[in-house]
Amino acid sequence: MEAYTGFAEVYDIFMDEVPYAAWCDTVCGALERFGVSGGLVLDLGCGTGALTELLAARGYDMIGVDNAPEMLERAMRKRERSGHDILYLCQDMRSFELYGTVGAVVSLCDSLNYILDPEELLQVFCLVNNYLDPGGVFFFDFNTVYKYGEVIGDTVIAENREHCSFIWENEFDAASCVNIYDITIFTEEADGRYRKAAETHYQRGYTLAEIRALVERAGMIFLEAADADTKGAVTAHSERIYVAARERGKNGEMR
Repeated sequence: MEAYTGFAEVYDIFMDEVPYAAWCDTVCGALERFGVSGGLVLDLGCGTGALTELLAARGYDMIGVDNAPEMLERAMRKRERSGHDILYLCQDMRSFELYGTVGAVVSLCDSLNYILDPEELLQVFCLVNNYLDPGGVFFFDFNTVYKYGEVIGDTVIAENREHCSFIWENEFDAASCVNIYDITIFTEEADGRYRKAAETHYQRGYTLAEIRALVERAGMIFLEAADADTKGAVTAHSERIYVAARERGKNGEMR
């Protein structure tokens, strides 16, 4: 089953407590700290465009890339309402193409965890490096092995809203570090009946050491990592980690 088909319809409803505004502040702070104060920014794995819209409102010229048409459809509806000039592209992040380079690439909300093969994640990082301006910044997050294995683990989560509900059945395979969750969604129709949809998501947990090695293999400079919750140093119990990296320079030197 494909991910983000039926779930796309109710995604924003169930993500209404996600601190997108705080994430936007974190992203903008990091970009400004590393010298990106405006210009083109790519939101890689943009989903329904929640963060993309906020960054556009902060003055960045935004491009959003996602491989789920249903999610992008909702992003474009938001664009119609906001009037922001955002370019959305339906592409797989493992093979995305841009018309030119950008000053920064951001990827939040564990989008990169959907890349299950480290070599394919390296491919993503190489593409990011390729499409960054010389000295451009890559800011992203990822969920750790600790979070999937020790915090989420083998659990069942259910949530009910006024017109929809879901059941999330989670399983973590320690051998492959892959987290599997089956989502069943129930959405109320106009006639009062409920429509059922189901899909399966796969995410891989990574360690900071693995991520740093891939960033550097892709040719970028690893700048910093921080615990996404505390904003402090990464620990063995960090669940989500922010990473900042820099393009090394198209001629091998920073310019």
